[in-house]
Amino acid sequence: MTRLIPGLAACCLLAATPVLAQSIPADVAAQAILLRDQALRDTIAYELVESLTMEIGPRPAGSAGDKAAVAWAVQMMTGLGFENVRTEEVTVPHWDRGSIEADIVSPYPQLLHATSLGGSPGTSDAGIEAQIVRVTSLNELRALSAAELSGRIAYIDHQMLPSKDGAGYSKASRIRSCGHYIAAERGALATLIRSAGTSHHRFAHTGSMLNRDIPPTIPGIALANADADLLTYQVLGGEPVTVQLKSSARHHAKEKSANVVGEIPGRGELANEVVLLAAHLDSWDLGTGAIDDGAGVAIVTAAAKMILDSGSAPHRTIRVVLFANEEFGLDGAEQYEENHRAAVNDHVIGLEADSGAGRVWRFRSRVADDSLELLDAMHVFLEPLGIERGDNNTTGGADLSPMRKAGMPVLSLSHDSSKYFHFHHTADDTLDKIDRADLNQSVAAYVTAAYIAANIEADFGRLTPDTRPKRSCSAEDDTWASFPD
Repeated sequence: MTRLIPGLAACCLLAATPVLAQSIPADVAAQAILLRDQALRDTIAYELVESLTMEIGPRPAGSAGDKAAVAWAVQMMTGLGFENVRTEEVTVPHWDRGSIEADIVSPYPQLLHATSLGGSPGTSDAGIEAQIVRVTSLNELRALSAAELSGRIAYIDHQMLPSKDGAGYSKASRIRSCGHYIAAERGALATLIRSAGTSHHRFAHTGSMLNRDIPPTIPGIALANADADLLTYQVLGGEPVTVQLKSSARHHAKEKSANVVGEIPGRGELANEVVLLAAHLDSWDLGTGAIDDGAGVAIVTAAAKMILDSGSAPHRTIRVVLFANEEFGLDGAEQYEENHRAAVNDHVIGLEADSGAGRVWRFRSRVADDSLELLDAMHVFLEPLGIERGDNNTTGGADLSPMRKAGMPVLSLSHDSSKYFHFHHTADDTLDKIDRADLNQSVAAYVTAAYIAANIEADFGRLTPDTRPKRSCSAEDDTWASFPD
């Protein structure tokens, strides 16, 4: 295979694409290529995720690990040389999963491997023992009457399949978020779901069962895929199936956490404009949060650090924000939008890393239509990394959603999610799941996009503010926006 040497790459790319000569100055193009190629050899991203997962570990909202992660992030950003390093206080929930027992009592007694869903209330000390009612979708659950479900346990048996784009997660996560609400309306005592994940290991996948403003009133428990197979087998046998559940999950008083912010200040006339690089600092408690979202923290921080160390100060300010409590309600993201509402028009673009450390394979956007040629020009620099051009309908990521809804344009770099949901929200989310070469390719993609966005004179327009109400679990629509929202 013929490879362009870095010194010639910029001139060759510029000559090949007339749009680039108009949109991206030659010096910006050359520096973007140097940073991109350097990232493929760098080690800082792996060192960051290694430190976060091995020294801090699990960091669910409100926990001691959460507080330790905030302190770690402040020290890390300061040590790396970012300016204006600060915390912005966020109030977060504090939930403790406690212990869990799940068993098939009859017709064939079996132990079930399960985990409580985030936000679930616990059971009484005696637990819950009741017959299972199996459905395969939320619409099937909605079709049940109170007479059919009252005093029973709703079992939602929807299997998520692996895919490169993680598309199956939207339906699976809606089941996790809304199943309890629909079941409780019909008198169910608890909900069981097949995990929102694709693992063949005997790990159950946790995740929030909170649907923003709808607090759970009955326990929600996820089964490992193998155990869901076991339960389904018994249900389909035709005899009534009785399950016993015991959970000591509980809520504590809310706690203080923080978004952690660090910047590379811009220079010149565009210095007040912001290129926002986002990831979330919190994680679930079963694993060490390596892929979700230690990898994202490492990717955006490493990309910004490379620009900082390049000696080429950006025209726009590059702001890294490590958000509090993405997993459990977007408190950090919503607080950031509230804090910076008056400056939303200064945020020219947002880019979030929150879908693991798989190789980036697609470049998507949501920008003003008249900025699409500019995105095509940026893509030319990403294409050598094996990244294809996507559409202009991305959501941008969960932590960027409040700012996007307020009008901020967003970019998305889609990571290969073929294996991501094997480990997502499980005890298997650990450092050994991260491939160094894939992580570096991700950094290369983010540093390229961020550097170009921060140094071109053109911007990405504005989006029409999204004032639609939050989706209701009562609506007969079993899909959310596309992953990773």
